[in-house]
Amino acid sequence: METEHRVSTLELFFDLVFVFTITQLTVLLAGDLTPRGAGQVVLIFTVLFWMYGGYAHLTNQVPPDRTVRRVLLMLAMGAFMVCALAVPTAFGAGGVAFGLGYLLVVLVHGALFTQAHGRGVLWFALPNVLCALAVTAAGFFDGLPAWGLWLLALLLQFVTPVVVQRVAASGTAAEPEAAEQTVGDQLGGMNAAHLVERHGLLLIIVFGESVIAIGIGVGSLPLSAGIAGGAFLALTIASAMWWMYFVRDEGRAEEVFAQTPPERRFKLAMAAYYYAFLPVLLGMAVFAAGVKKTIGHLGEHLHTGPAVALAGGVALYLAGNLVFRAVLGIGPARYRATALVLALATVPVGTGWTGAGQLVALAVVLVCAVVAEGGRSPAAGARETAAESVTGS
Repeated sequence: METEHRVSTLELFFDLVFVFTITQLTVLLAGDLTPRGAGQVVLIFTVLFWMYGGYAHLTNQVPPDRTVRRVLLMLAMGAFMVCALAVPTAFGAGGVAFGLGYLLVVLVHGALFTQAHGRGVLWFALPNVLCALAVTAAGFFDGLPAWGLWLLALLLQFVTPVVVQRVAASGTAAEPEAAEQTVGDQLGGMNAAHLVERHGLLLIIVFGESVIAIGIGVGSLPLSAGIAGGAFLALTIASAMWWMYFVRDEGRAEEVFAQTPPERRFKLAMAAYYYAFLPVLLGMAVFAAGVKKTIGHLGEHLHTGPAVALAGGVALYLAGNLVFRAVLGIGPARYRATALVLALATVPVGTGWTGAGQLVALAVVLVCAVVAEGGRSPAAGARETAAESVTGS
């Protein structure tokens, strides 16, 4: 049986600093609700979340229980803060500052892993450094060259896990046993409870973004019945999304990881808590941007950008959640898949009617999905998922 490994207060502090980057991304998107702005947000967040995942895996295996580790983790927090401050101009004047902050994040991560596991970390530390250098170089360019360097950084991130897993499986020609042990330690042995709790805490902090967006959107407007009702609707939508993960999914996710052999947990964690969590977290940021732009215009026709942000944010969240469930083999899926389609269908409600009308429609869609699932036990959902996989339906 695994020993209990809880998330420390320093890790939670780290997460609060990291989530400031999501706050900045929400501001960036709210100020530029265009395909270009959305593309920048996706690139920046994907690059940043890669290293957040790296630190989540790091503290899972190398707890910050010593002074040196704590100080280095705080240094990484400072570097993430630099990145966050530079987010609004990461594709402009702040690009170099963002890259240098990110490079420091990468170097501290490698140093902490080296302290525990030696030279085996080079298999993923060097690609991470190259990724940071690509992002830094992008700060010296505008237009297509900058976008190309950001895409190169993404390519390096997606290739690195494949390389590391192959090294862990085969070792090196010179020292196969040592390589297998060193790199294998990075990939396996992850504590299931800590992994699930850490990402759950991150998600709950991100949910706070939707609440903050309500307050920012209201600003100095008088607190009328309409504003209060809009705030209540936005909070209802966020609460329904909270319910889907924390009531229905989190406990089952921990059970799946606990039952997974340690050597297979890294691959599962990458699929569930990186690839699937990317749209989940991005969805919350996009939804928050939509709320920020809508809450002060509830009785008006929405422009296309805010309406798409509201519906698209919810749809992104549900899409990531569906992938998360599929990866872990939990279900059912049909209610959330239906909710995803219906959420996208609310865009004409916002553009053709009012922002308040779209918030009502989204709230109804999500609450109905939660209620539809509410009568089903997790065990029944798991049986249905298994039956669907057998029949291919």
